[in-house]
Amino acid sequence: MAEKKKQPEQTPKDPSGPSGPAKDGGGNSGGGSTATAKPKRASKTSPKQKPPQMLPPWKVLLHNDNKNEVGFVVKTICELTTLNENDAKQRTVEAHETGVALLLTTHKERAELYKDQFDSKGLTVTIEPAEK
Repeated sequence: MAEKKKQPEQTPKDPSGPSGPAKDGGGNSGGGSTATAKPKRASKTSPKQKPPQMLPPWKVLLHNDNKNEVGFVVKTICELTTLNENDAKQRTVEAHETGVALLLTTHKERAELYKDQFDSKGLTVTIEPAEK
């Protein structure tokens, strides 16, 4: 009979009982409600993502340096860009006559790549943001 008295005393003090999870939100019985809350959060974050945007444009400018022959400059422009020979020659002449010519407009990362490639060939090219 002593055992029967101990069992009723321990049951109300046990925090994992039916009244325990309702007070502190923990325990095994509260796990089901937590699992249903997570998919709701995931569905809320999906619409917040913005669609991809166009990257801001950058100009690639060829400068006249008077140290390279016109043929070499035209050939290099054709090798490094998608410009044909006539367009490359026009830009080379423009750079020679005015000091600078717009080669092309692209995003910043590619403009930096073009600058590095032209520098490696000994041609002076700068990049700058294009006005919108």
